Order: sequence, then structure tokens, then C-alpha cells
Amino acid sequence: MDEPKFIDIEGVEMVFHTRKGVFHALREIDLTVRKGEFITLIGHSGCGKSTLLNLIAGLLKPTDGVLLCANREIAGPSPERSVVFQNHSLLPWLTCYENIYLGVERVFGKTETRSQLRERTLQALALVGLTAAEGKRPHEISGGMKQRVGIARALAMEPKVLLMDEPFGALDALTRAHLQDELLKIVAATKSTVVMVTHDVDEAVLLSDRIVMMTNGPAATIGEIVDVRLDRPRDRVALAQDARYGEYRTAVLEFLYRKQAHPAKEAA
Repeated sequence: MDEPKFIDIEGVEMVFHTRKGVFHALREIDLTVRKGEFITLIGHSGCGKSTLLNLIAGLLKPTDGVLLCANREIAGPSPERSVVFQNHSLLPWLTCYENIYLGVERVFGKTETRSQLRERTLQALALVGLTAAEGKRPHEISGGMKQRVGIARALAMEPKVLLMDEPFGALDALTRAHLQDELLKIVAATKSTVVMVTHDVDEAVLLSDRIVMMTNGPAATIGEIVDVRLDRPRDRVALAQDARYGEYRTAVLEFLYRKQAHPAKEAA
């Protein structure tokens, strides 16, 4: 890609002051993300992946260093950086439509008519294939559908950056695979810039332009970056026969389980 840098992270440190003392979460983080690029952050538990994502989202402020988005300092949360969490965070008393409309109204309510806000909401539902479920409440739909509503809500606000924190981590394998495929189509259609946290090596290789591999915490940093040169659009069945897919997968596994073998047994 020849796109200029869109997210720029320079010399970022993150130190938390807790009741148990000082915890140095991240050190010397330097990373640039190009416009339209799909980046995944991967590493063992406690390596600061979610902390880095929260810094990009503006939910945390770095102890040192600077984060920029479109040449503007990230000083707090903004609709230009939408976040999708593992927990869908839908309001249970609202329908799928209303959960999305709530965010749309907050962002565009002062500049657009109700008709325009409704159209935005319906377009977002259609984008994730949930037009038929617009009147259903969260308890009436599956876990996978709830996550699709969460993605639709994020995309409806037309963010410059889509941030995803293990959005499919709590789903069964088949639902997860289906949503990964859907996400590939959505990102291709919206040309979104995406930064996503994952524990899943195959997910990282399937979705990413680059895989950012974090060293173990505390004081975690970026260990290596794998450049995934697989053509788009991507098909998981075809990729299973692609030697390059296997090479990228092996490179990530080598880093995680040999170069960064976790000193302590991870919790199940």
C-alpha cells in the first residue's frame, strides 16, 4: 500500500497506578496504520492489546508519547473512532433498529432530518444482513446477530476508524467463521480502517493486511510485524490451499509459542 499514514503512534508508554503499586503496561510503542488498512493486534493475555486499542479509541490517555488520527491528536473518545467490544453492549429494552438509531441520532441529529437518520439506520442494518430483525430485541436474537448489530451501530456513525476488541471471541466456531467472512465483505464495501484485537491466529491471517505481535507483559511492546500479502477478496477455503497462508500462520505461531512462550500457564 502507498497510502499515507492515518493513525500514528509515537513513543507511547502506559503506566497504571493501582492499589498494588505501579504497573507498567506498555513501553516504546511506535506504529503507523495506513488509511483503509486492516491491522490485528495479537499476543498472550496481559500483553496490553486491549490497552493499546483503548488508547487509540481515546478511552485512555498515554503516560507518555502521542497518538494521532488524521494528523490530529487523540485526546478523548470520538465518533470518528467507533469501538466494537466482545460484549455487544446492546440496550436490552430497545430493538435492533433503536439500538443503532440511538447512536446515529447522537452523531448526526443536529445536521440531518429524521428521515435521513432513519435511512442511515436502515442502511446499517442492511449492511450486516439484519433488515428482517429490525423490530427484535436483543433477547430474541442469537449471539452472532447481536454482534452484527454492534458492528452495524459502529459503522452507522461513519467512523474513520473501526476498533474491535475480540468481537467474535465469545461465539461458537461456525458463527465466528461466518462473521469473519461477513466482516471481510463489509470492510471491502466501506473501505474502513480497522484495528482489531484477537487471540486467534487463523483469524488474524484471514483478515489482516498486517499482524502486530506483542511481547509479553508487563512493559509489553511490539515484537514483530507480519506483512500479510494475500490477495483480496479472500476466500477461507481457497486460502487453506495457499502455501503463503501456512507461512504467515507459522510465523505468528513461532513468535507466540517459541519466541514469546508465556512464562506462566494462561488461565482457561
